[in-house]
Amino acid sequence: MPNPYDTLGVPKNASADEIKKAYRKLAREHHPDQGGDEARFKEIQGAYDVLSDPEKRQAYDTFGTANGRPGGFGGGSGPQFADFDLSDLFGGIFGGGPRQRG
Repeated sequence: MPNPYDTLGVPKNASADEIKKAYRKLAREHHPDQGGDEARFKEIQGAYDVLSDPEKRQAYDTFGTANGRPGGFGGGSGPQFADFDLSDLFGGIFGGGPRQRG
């Protein structure tokens, strides 16, 4: 997700009232029921969700994300190893092959 301040067109030091005013203006302009773009409307809603919540806003200002973890909004998960068998790796490194399961 893009920078929520840029999305709403407000500075980093914007007050809660300024954020709400910018959100309402953009939401009216881009609402799908008014012929606006749904993707843009969702982007505006996401930005407002972050900036209207003091905890999420502080997390974004500190870490660049709303969830308090470096990365992107929504915090995509890292590599998945569920189907990876470590015995294959260690068998290849230390000799032998994968263990037979039976």
